[in-house]
Amino acid sequence: MSLSSVDWIIISSFFALFLIIGIRVSKQAGSSSKEFFLSGRNMPWWLIGISMVATTFSADTPNLVADIVRKNGVAGNWTWWAFLITGMVTVFIYAKLWRKSDVLTDLEFYEIRYGGKAARFLRAFRALYLGVFFNVMIMATVTLAGIKIGSVLFDLEPITSVLIASIVTVAYSSLGGLRGVILTDFIQFIIAMVGSVAAAIYVVNMPEVGGLSGLLENSNVADKLNILPDFSNPSVYVPLLIVPLAVQWWSVWYPGSEPGGGGYIAQRMLSAKNEKHAVLATLLYNVMHYALRPWPWILIALASLVIYPNLASIQTAFPNIDPSIVNDDLGYSAMLLSLPSGLLGLVVASLIAAFMSTISTHLNWGSSYVVHDFYERFVKPEASEKEKVMVGRLSTVVLMLFAGLVALVLENALDAFNILLQIGAGTGSIFILRWFWWRVNAWSEISGMIISFVVALAFKLFPTGLESHWELVIGVGITTITWLIVTLATKPEDDKTLTRFYNLVAPYGMGWNKFRTKMKASGTELATGTGKFSADFMAVVLGIFIIYSALFATGMIIYGNLSNGLILATVTLLSTIGLVRIWKKLTF
Repeated sequence: MSLSSVDWIIISSFFALFLIIGIRVSKQAGSSSKEFFLSGRNMPWWLIGISMVATTFSADTPNLVADIVRKNGVAGNWTWWAFLITGMVTVFIYAKLWRKSDVLTDLEFYEIRYGGKAARFLRAFRALYLGVFFNVMIMATVTLAGIKIGSVLFDLEPITSVLIASIVTVAYSSLGGLRGVILTDFIQFIIAMVGSVAAAIYVVNMPEVGGLSGLLENSNVADKLNILPDFSNPSVYVPLLIVPLAVQWWSVWYPGSEPGGGGYIAQRMLSAKNEKHAVLATLLYNVMHYALRPWPWILIALASLVIYPNLASIQTAFPNIDPSIVNDDLGYSAMLLSLPSGLLGLVVASLIAAFMSTISTHLNWGSSYVVHDFYERFVKPEASEKEKVMVGRLSTVVLMLFAGLVALVLENALDAFNILLQIGAGTGSIFILRWFWWRVNAWSEISGMIISFVVALAFKLFPTGLESHWELVIGVGITTITWLIVTLATKPEDDKTLTRFYNLVAPYGMGWNKFRTKMKASGTELATGTGKFSADFMAVVLGIFIIYSALFATGMIIYGNLSNGLILATVTLLSTIGLVRIWKKLTF
């Protein structure tokens, strides 16, 4: 496909704008590691929230949704919609705890919550395990989407797509630090949303699709429309709904949806002005991530089933694409081929923006681990601020290099998604309970991390023949039982470490009762004032109702089911009123 002059002007203008922002804030970003990685801890909630949602709107996300919808229908999206529960718990419970901790990265938390050599090992190992290995895998899946988009739209070789997609992103990320990332995220999100909505409107109204009514009545689409899976078939509803809602949301560590917060979501919360801004930012992120964005992607995925009903039709349409990467996730990119000049440039720019916002965040987040939690902590504690920024910029380049190399050997985004879920299976419960159960110690996390990886590796090397969701459940069970046994078989953290942590974040919950009683008997004063669990829990429930009802109200209206759409919209309104009323009872 050849782009017109108008298309190239649109795309190049955005590239230039992002570079200008990176250059403009480079001096301020380079003044200290706190500026480079946390933008001085003074960012407003609305800018942080948009940055969070821009980061999770990556170039591979529409492809992933297309893969899910083409294989399992709209109901297949529960595999990631279920993470809303995690998100709302983070909003009203963990956001203020993270901001109270006042750490630079979430890995610094380990040496606050735990003590001794085990805590130091955990921090150092996870700095490399998450910041390098896991982070590179995530960026590789995003880069794979860039490769597929380049192959479909421009007939580019994979290595060419990787180079083009990486250079500008690395440039402004290494120059502007987190401040540059957040500012460009704001612009990139607007571009990405306008592009995806405009593309959905055009694609649905193509003569071959027949408008919204033609799409919904098409025989290739009719069995894919249900928002809930077929409850008469356990092989459908168990993996698509039961496992995500009953197990996945609390047990699996996945970037952007970590139980208990963490990763780049924690990084954004830590950059907020205060606890209230951290809570509002995370709430905004969840509203926009789950209620606002999915339907344009879903509509294009459904339309792709009309034009390209199977993989053979995709391969026939694009004979020059390597057959090894032809999968259902190409449905989204394939549908963009018919866009007119101008709109094509905007949509391509939106996909590039989506790619860049995700990659830039992961580069900054990963380099923060490398610098703060490994280099400064264990290699050169006396490093100057200038040196730490330099190492951060260098590690940004190296991380992108590794991600590009891994992307060249990946084939499918959904497969990579499932692998990452399996690697983190069972560790989520640790990240939740370590705040609210005094007995959790460093060995709990070490054992959980090791066993979850070993189980994932075993499933990969020795195929069981089981479906991936059953492997996930088994992995969660093995990991959870293992880390609980290790926790009870090892000594708790010492009183001094636990008292310091408790007084810093003042966690609530029955899990600290035994420790509170012990400290009271010894005459040790403990802090109070995190908030009322009942109010926070009710806010979580209302938040879930608001977002799910808004998401499904939109779907019902699109489907032409106005009565159910109105009912769900009313639930959204009433839940919002309830949350506004309970807001005053929340403590910040």
